[in-house]
Amino acid sequence: MALQQLDVSDEMDECIDNCFEATQACEWCADECIDEDEDMARCIRLCRDVADIASMHARFMVRSSEFHEDLAATCADACEECADECEQHDHEHCQVCADVLRECAESCRQMAS
Repeated sequence: MALQQLDVSDEMDECIDNCFEATQACEWCADECIDEDEDMARCIRLCRDVADIASMHARFMVRSSEFHEDLAATCADACEECADECEQHDHEHCQVCADVLRECAESCRQMAS
């Protein structure tokens, strides 16, 4: 079933897509960070947190949970914090992740308002 058939706005549909993309980017980034020589512990932890929060937020939106707006603000905060961390590293996976997270944070902020 396409999301357009569910009772979600175009804005929410975009946020759901962005959350799932953020989940995927964070899982990839965390996995790649494990193999880096430098200390990447904070990056890994933040990516794992965002992957869980973004995935949960997307699921809350799909089922029209009354808590999705509160979770949207948390997701946006987590995405921004993780993007800040990822941007400090020159690795391609970190830079890609940061870009995806900035977009997700923006759409989550719109959902929170």
